Amino acid sequence: MSPDIKPIVLEPTTLATKICLDMNPTRRNPLAILAGLLCVCFCVCCNVSADDSWPQFRGPNGDGIALGQNVPIEFGEKQNVSWKTEIPGRAWSSPVVADGVVWLTTAIEKVPDEDKRIALLRAAGVEEKKLKIKSIAESILLQLVSVDLATGKILKSIDLGVVEGPDSIHSQNTYASPTPVIDGQRIYCHFGTFGTFCLDRVSGQKIWERLLPLEHKEGPGSSPIVYKNILVLIQDGVDRQYVAALDKMTGETLWETERPEMDAPDGDQKKSYCTPVALSDMSGRDQVICLGAQWMVSYDPKTGDELWKVRHGSGFSVVPRPVVKDDIVFFATGFGKPELWAVRIDGSGDVTETHVLWREPKGISKKPSPLLHDGLIYIISDDGIASCFSSEDGELIWKKRVGGDYSSSPLFAGGHIYFGSHDGKVTVLKPGADGEIVAENQIEGQIMASPVAVDNALLIRSDKALYRFESPKI
Repeated sequence: MSPDIKPIVLEPTTLATKICLDMNPTRRNPLAILAGLLCVCFCVCCNVSADDSWPQFRGPNGDGIALGQNVPIEFGEKQNVSWKTEIPGRAWSSPVVADGVVWLTTAIEKVPDEDKRIALLRAAGVEEKKLKIKSIAESILLQLVSVDLATGKILKSIDLGVVEGPDSIHSQNTYASPTPVIDGQRIYCHFGTFGTFCLDRVSGQKIWERLLPLEHKEGPGSSPIVYKNILVLIQDGVDRQYVAALDKMTGETLWETERPEMDAPDGDQKKSYCTPVALSDMSGRDQVICLGAQWMVSYDPKTGDELWKVRHGSGFSVVPRPVVKDDIVFFATGFGKPELWAVRIDGSGDVTETHVLWREPKGISKKPSPLLHDGLIYIISDDGIASCFSSEDGELIWKKRVGGDYSSSPLFAGGHIYFGSHDGKVTVLKPGADGEIVAENQIEGQIMASPVAVDNALLIRSDKALYRFESPKI
């Protein structure tokens, strides 16, 4: 076992034993116990069902699509709000949900006064011209918070660790921006260079933790994913760029693969913050697709070997998560001059000259992810321009100004598309060839986390609180 892995021994009261011991009066009935154990095996060994869960960044399939959800179009501080719960600390991570519980990560900062902030930034080597856009804490307490989905009551606040003297981050980022991922009974929380943690959802105890140091420069951003037996982390920093696969049960490193060579002038233009996509393609080949600066690369999840790669230009600091449909991956290329690309995923080696279907260079987001629904791709640019493109050829269907600034990725739920802005405005559009705006809603605070639809309710995290909005029950 690697020396930086910290295993934690769980108490014997696991979910399985709890079910067996709670089965009065049939506690000694072998058939009842067997049924309970089979139920647990199904729940723990399989991912939580899409109907009642939101297990990762952008939902069950990682694409921002919520099926079968009846969520309100109009809502606000005093309209269709079931509850509002203040969440301590500062974080842009999105909520994840399973078994009637909402989970969120947060970072509680010891904030220096202005003079000390400047002194800390200078001591960290931050350039004078960038002092205004950088944030730094004296220390941070990393936490995982659970909230009852029905009532909004905080159930647990689990301290994961304290980081003294953390690196500086961009003032628009936080120390807890990556979204956690739920896999069966476990939940995985990633804070980039500040730590990766695996916990038992029932007991709240840590199972293992890792520290994978990296110079993010602007702070952590890439969310983890689970695929079969591995936890996948995109580790694209200023100092080093690679993808890592950890054994999801033990935290041990199974493989690390360096990114392709880049011709960027420095590490600042080699870094990235994207979240991976994992799938089995139409030929049955397993792939972990990891977008980074200059290159989109697919890896073999068993070995970390490159399957194929495509050079997308000079884009860097890539944030939007790609979406895949019918063995085509659609992705935005990040900062610089962002473009929207469509690439077939059935190739091998360098497929830049053979598998690119189309490119669209105008009106593309740097941070919000694309939304693909019914053959159309919806984009909200960082400065509030909404666009709709054909997924077949990239043709522009419509473009309109929504207004505001955006980092949150869009959500499709209940037959509508939801865009959440920095100033707390949520614009609701009708999908299709017209893109009619049907509602504009306002909540207090700032929206940077992506919205969630589950249990026929809309969950929105602001910089201060978590909201549940739902239509009145008849």
